[in-house]
Amino acid sequence: MNILLSHCSLDHDFTIRVAATLRRHGVPLWFSQTNIMGAQQWHDEIGSALRRCDWFIVVLSPDSVGSRWVKHELIYALQQARFEDRIVPLLYRQCDIERLSWVLPAFQHIDFRSDFDDGCRDLLRLWGLGHQPAYG
Repeated sequence: MNILLSHCSLDHDFTIRVAATLRRHGVPLWFSQTNIMGAQQWHDEIGSALRRCDWFIVVLSPDSVGSRWVKHELIYALQQARFEDRIVPLLYRQCDIERLSWVLPAFQHIDFRSDFDDGCRDLLRLWGLGHQPAYG
């Protein structure tokens, strides 16, 4: 299992929290903030990561549904058979999901809008993992 975390840079703080939680629970994760080193061609690194990963998580917010790069990444994942039943939308903030893709509303979403730990619990359950909050 290897997961790519797709997000808009404007959702940075939330995405950092999700990435830290996944890593703390031992989930292998590719996340641009920590996996792209200075002077690398970031679009090539994202493309390479998309080819290596077999799970795709996309953070949904008003900013991400308007991001052309998040859209490119999602379109790629939707076209790959290995991502079938392995695309996981995280609803961070209320938004028009169809703006990103007309098929996305049909996917099971993990809702983070009211409680971060509840969202993490639901997300980690996908891989049979229990959630241990950072503070406890």
